[in-house]
Amino acid sequence: MNETIETILKHRSIREFKNEALTEEQIHTIVSSAQAASTSSYIQAYSIIGVKDPVKKKKLAELAGNQGYVEANGHFFVFCADLFRHEKIGDWEEADIIPSLESTEKFMVALIDASLAAQNAAIAAESMGLGICYIGGIRNDLESVSELLGLPERVIPLFGLAVGIPEHHSDVKPRLPLESVYHEDSYNVDETSIKEGLDRYDETISAYYHARTAGKRSDRWTAQMAKMLSGKKRMYMKEFVEKKGFNKR
Repeated sequence: MNETIETILKHRSIREFKNEALTEEQIHTIVSSAQAASTSSYIQAYSIIGVKDPVKKKKLAELAGNQGYVEANGHFFVFCADLFRHEKIGDWEEADIIPSLESTEKFMVALIDASLAAQNAAIAAESMGLGICYIGGIRNDLESVSELLGLPERVIPLFGLAVGIPEHHSDVKPRLPLESVYHEDSYNVDETSIKEGLDRYDETISAYYHARTAGKRSDRWTAQMAKMLSGKKRMYMKEFVEKKGFNKR
């Protein structure tokens, strides 16, 4: 096993960082690594906002549900789906590209491009001995986040990435069994084998929480998912996305 794979397999979310800012070299290395990710048809339909302003970081922490590590970290990145520059290209090249920009396909391209770039950034940061934590909480109020960061039409903030020197390392959280996510030639729809895999995973996760919390928690993953998915969350998203000029066709 090489160092890259070891870095990937050791991933864990870090939610407490030392009070030390990333250097400009570290920031540029992380962003350059993000840009090296694959991109659909060379569209590069994303942008990254680096947030250093302590006032803005504090506000983002509040918008994300008062998550302190959004404010207290070495650097905070916001990854955005971005077709703004492409609209301008259409104007400058006198090409009718609006129907394409408003299509579900280009919406998916922008989401995928941004996600691939972010994961490259995360792996690069972790390979440098830094810790990371993805922040989906900024989607609690994308209107306010967009206003705070001055994002124009056709730019949607998708998630944040807190990066910094870990104050401590948590345990690696077990993932679903390989057979639950990897299918060969066709999707396995056999409910008995699906249930058996999830039952085994529930036992693993319960043991993980029990050990981590000295017996205070023993959650099952399936129960967590049922509870979380039973509630409605961020139901404004479709309207916001369309308002920003995405996914309208």
